[in-house]
Amino acid sequence: MKGKIKVIKRNNVSGPGKPVKAEYKTKRQTAREAVSTVTNWVSEFQARKRDETKAAFETLLAVKPQPSEL
Repeated sequence: MKGKIKVIKRNNVSGPGKPVKAEYKTKRQTAREAVSTVTNWVSEFQARKRDETKAAFETLLAVKPQPSEL
């Protein structure tokens, strides 16, 4: 069984075209993005902790019937 061979003619090959410009960011922009990312992480972490703590207190302080009351 023969393998397939793809023939590319020179006329059909496109050249490199326009070079793609790399996005240039200043140090200030990069630092601002990093600070924003970390701030979001901290906010999400604190919100998650608050929710977990609230749920724990609600289950701890929930009114449960005592065995003698049943």
